[in-house]
Amino acid sequence: MSLLEIAQIYTDLVRTEENIPGTEHVSKEEINVLRSKHHEILMHKLREEGIEFTDRFEAMNIAFEIITSPNHSLSRTLPCRPSAAKPSNFR
Repeated sequence: MSLLEIAQIYTDLVRTEENIPGTEHVSKEEINVLRSKHHEILMHKLREEGIEFTDRFEAMNIAFEIITSPNHSLSRTLPCRPSAAKPSNFR
């Protein structure tokens, strides 16, 4: 699955969970389990794509950023790796 697909499923689950009445405990729990599983999948995919995040909340924000951006992409600039930032002859 692509990052966009994972982000879409995850954000749909978050929105669905928010719209379930508090009295629907079983439904809320079932969606919560699915949302948690997809959150793990999202974080794994972000790491796989080289997208850094500090915590699970930032990972969630990245998913929503991808879904709500006009071209469904991440507009953040990725931090450059230390080895790429230094010339090979740097001491």
